Amino acid sequence: MARKVFFSFHYKDVASFRTNAVRNSWVTKRSQDDFVFYDVSLWEKVKKESPLAIKRMINSGLKNTSVTAILTGSETYARPWVRYEILESFKRSNGLITIHINSIPDKNRATFAKGPNPLDYFYFRIQNTKILLWEWDIATKSWLFTERINKSNVKYRFGDISEGKLSKIFDSYDWMIDDGYNKFSAWTEKAAIFAGK
Repeated sequence: MARKVFFSFHYKDVASFRTNAVRNSWVTKRSQDDFVFYDVSLWEKVKKESPLAIKRMINSGLKNTSVTAILTGSETYARPWVRYEILESFKRSNGLITIHINSIPDKNRATFAKGPNPLDYFYFRIQNTKILLWEWDIATKSWLFTERINKSNVKYRFGDISEGKLSKIFDSYDWMIDDGYNKFSAWTEKAAIFAGK
């Protein structure tokens, strides 16, 4: 089943060609049957927009998607818009996956050490019918309460897990080491099923 995927990433990683290696991977597939996702990324449009316009564009881009793939380089975890996209994706019950891209050779054939998982910077706790969310503030080095949402608004299959970092419930992969070119469709399908989609 084709999944509509929202790609979240640091714009700097576009310039290094790493994000495009993932986003365009379907182009080089041999048959149309291998086409497994629809790219709804917005980076081309948002360079000169106001914060309110960017939020509207992100919210519009997330509409009708089932999975958000966080293409993670060295600084992705600290990017404010990536963090906004993660929170909005969670609130919409999108499947979330982290895909580390630093092992993909850049335009100069260089690779880098794996960057931090952005989902390590969010914490959730289920309390009765609510889910409480915190975000790690890099400047103050403390957890800041973000918001409270109705548990019924999301369809995640939490099982016995009632609290922890988002990285505890959502999978993380390395594009090169874990063979993302061939396994991306399986990753997105698993994430969508976990999200009840």
